[in-house]
Amino acid sequence: MDNQNISQTTASRSKERLSLDNLPDLLKVSEVAELLRVSPLTIKRWGKRGKLPAIRINSRGDRRYKKEAVLWLLGIQPNTQTN
Repeated sequence: MDNQNISQTTASRSKERLSLDNLPDLLKVSEVAELLRVSPLTIKRWGKRGKLPAIRINSRGDRRYKKEAVLWLLGIQPNTQTN
């Protein structure tokens, strides 16, 4: 991949902003950091301290965070459906 393609890929990723309306159920470290406006290292530290528990996936142990936990840190109650 040449430099032009890399910069185009990076530019397209930066345009894809997360919205609270359409968050996935599990979020990556970078996505949580963007939402909370802190560094990815801060997110990892919070996980180690229990402030934001991580779910480890795959053999590499990548971290994912539940949407509900992130919303709780933002002070937002997830919408509950009651009939």
